[in-house]
Amino acid sequence: MKKQWTVVVGIGFAIIIAVFATVNVEKVPVDYVFGEAYWPLILIILGSVLVGFIMSFCFSAFRMFSSQRQTKTVRKELENARTLINEKDKEILELKAELRERGASNS
Repeated sequence: MKKQWTVVVGIGFAIIIAVFATVNVEKVPVDYVFGEAYWPLILIILGSVLVGFIMSFCFSAFRMFSSQRQTKTVRKELENARTLINEKDKEILELKAELRERGASNS
């Protein structure tokens, strides 16, 4: 359900941006450090949206990969802990068996 709302909101933003961009088609000056150029405002708007999307995607991807790496580390630690617990359980069972044998031999 959350993904559906994300898609609906994304489509809504895309429509708003498309309408806004198509209304603004006149050329505007763009100042660079080394000069100036005249670009259609629609390209500047769409380019800004694209750059914003790419930056958001990169940050999200970094966060996702970081989370996956952390999850992998925690799972490895959990598996090591389970192995250690199993080893200690075996040692406890062996010690209990040894104590029973000693108790049986003393009787």
